[in-house]
Parts: sequence; C-alpha cells; structure tokens
Amino acid sequence: MDIKQLTQKALEIRTKYSEHEKRKTGKEWSNLNLMEGLVGDIGDLMKLVMAKEGLREVKNIDEKLAHELADCLWSILVLSEKYEIDIEQNFLKTMDELEKRLKKQNI
Repeated sequence: MDIKQLTQKALEIRTKYSEHEKRKTGKEWSNLNLMEGLVGDIGDLMKLVMAKEGLREVKNIDEKLAHELADCLWSILVLSEKYEIDIEQNFLKTMDELEKRLKKQNI
C-alpha cells in the first residue's frame, strides 16, 4: 500500500468511529479530540519504547510497540486530512529540507 491507500483506509476507519461516537454521545470527536487521542497514544508509545530499552517490564513488547506505532500513524493520517495537509508532499519537502541542512553541515 502507498501513503494514499493508507490514508484512505485510515479515513474509512475514522468514519466508522465517527458513526459510533454519534450513536453513543450524539456528536463525533472534534479535531482537538483527535489530537488529544494522539497525545495519549504518544504517551503509550513512550512507555513501550522505555520497555523496549529495558527500563520497563512489558509482555509482548514487539507486538504492542508495532500496534502503537500504527495507531499513531493512523491519527497523523486522519489529522492531516482533517486539516487538508498533503502529508506525502509535505513529508518529502521536509526530508529535502533536512537533507539540505545535513549537507550544509557536511554530515
């Protein structure tokens, strides 16, 4: 799958969650709520990285780490669409900028 296909899949899942939220609470999560979810996932990811580095004890660490990384990517893809950001184009632009910065520093 390419990034566009991943984004489409992320949006399909987000739509299903949105429908669930509307049934359960009468409204769907806002962009701010989605970001709050990502921040929570980042916290979970940090704990798993700590476990992977031997600072915490977690069973099935590789499986949980892979899941949390995918969860974070899902949130980023959804947020990029919500804010009308072409994540693929901007990722490539950012990588080019970083590459130029490294080249200037002879790295």
